[in-house]
Amino acid sequence: MTKRWIVLVAALSVFTASAQMESNVHEGEFGISAGAAHYFGDLNTRVKLNRPKLALGAFFRKQFGNYVALRVSAHFAQLGYSDVYNTNNAFQLRRNLSFNTNIWEMAVQGDFNFFRFEPGTLDYAFTPYVTFGLGAFSYDPYAYYQGQKVYLRPLGTEGQGYAAYPGRKPYGTMALCIPFGVGVKYNVNEKVNVGFEVVYRFTNTDYIDDVSTTYVDPSIFPKLPDGSPSLAEILNDRSNETGPDKIGFVNGTARQRGFAKQKDSYVMAEITLSFNLTSYRCPKAN
Repeated sequence: MTKRWIVLVAALSVFTASAQMESNVHEGEFGISAGAAHYFGDLNTRVKLNRPKLALGAFFRKQFGNYVALRVSAHFAQLGYSDVYNTNNAFQLRRNLSFNTNIWEMAVQGDFNFFRFEPGTLDYAFTPYVTFGLGAFSYDPYAYYQGQKVYLRPLGTEGQGYAAYPGRKPYGTMALCIPFGVGVKYNVNEKVNVGFEVVYRFTNTDYIDDVSTTYVDPSIFPKLPDGSPSLAEILNDRSNETGPDKIGFVNGTARQRGFAKQKDSYVMAEITLSFNLTSYRCPKAN
């Protein structure tokens, strides 16, 4: 009789644990991320990864089953580059342009797991995934001149807003991005997940770096009261800092400053830490 009771209690324990596991539903996650961001564009045409900067984020992921989720994320990142790093390109070294900017991004993404993911189970605790979506971000490029931080957008360094160049409109401080990337995540325990992801952002702007088209006639820029050149004229063409003469506008001809047909972009590589959200659902009777 005693053995029968022991077997019955053991069976009930297994059934109860199984029922609880089945009744705990993974609803989603909220978490944070940290890592590095890098810019690609007119100053970094060869997609070098030599000047990473800080990236921080927070996100909420709503789970729809074990494979699909919808994510809302917010990011802060720093981007920047300089022609001084283009040591294998004589023209870019001579051009001598540089920029930095802060990025504030909001995005909505779909996450698609390769494997079934169920926090709290050993068999389904790991999965790689792909993610893509749509976002918006703010940016405002600036450079340093004689130790002074100068925001470039208001200067119209490529003739934006000047009557002599009516087709060049001032660019805004907001743009759209399309995040696309891959990642992996691992369930540490019922509450916590860790992961790593790399997400590339295609954008619809070519002015993250304030460089896009051609140089302009420097005579369009106003002079200072003492007759010296304004910051707009100086920062439009900084090649005189690397050689005897400016190279942008010579004998009435404007040279290429950037490449407008290719938009700027950036990437973030981050470690993620997330916390699971679960709900209790009564198990179905057999």
